[in-house]
Amino acid sequence: MTTSTRFAVAVHVLTSIALQKGKPVPSDMIASSVNTHSTVIRRILSMLNSSGLTTAQLGKGGGALLSTSPEKITLLDIYKSMENDLIFATHRAPPNNDCIVGRNILPILTPVMDDAQDALEQKLNNVSLSEIISAVSERGVTHGGFLNSL
Repeated sequence: MTTSTRFAVAVHVLTSIALQKGKPVPSDMIASSVNTHSTVIRRILSMLNSSGLTTAQLGKGGGALLSTSPEKITLLDIYKSMENDLIFATHRAPPNNDCIVGRNILPILTPVMDDAQDALEQKLNNVSLSEIISAVSERGVTHGGFLNSL
């Protein structure tokens, strides 16, 4: 099973855009920061745009912009724009009811998975993009890096 990196990359993308303080950011500049191809970034930006988190300024000097202030964007908003609603899924086909495990596993496992999903969503909902931006800015000052080189 592969894990998705879309959420982490989307947070990176939005943080990079926000740090430019209202200036449009081209996908190739963001791709340089993420260390990936600009096609990957354009795909992420398309999903963020569809979710209403970014807009695109077209033409010369164009690029991606935040649609709203970072204080109003939670990590849950970003997560939901990138991923399916559930972090866990049950069986693709119903388990065998003739088996003691098959008959009982879903009623036992489903509440555990639901609790884990709720905990994740609650945690992500309690962190705003502005908090991520502040932490990145602070670490940029204390740990160096190319904070303003985008």
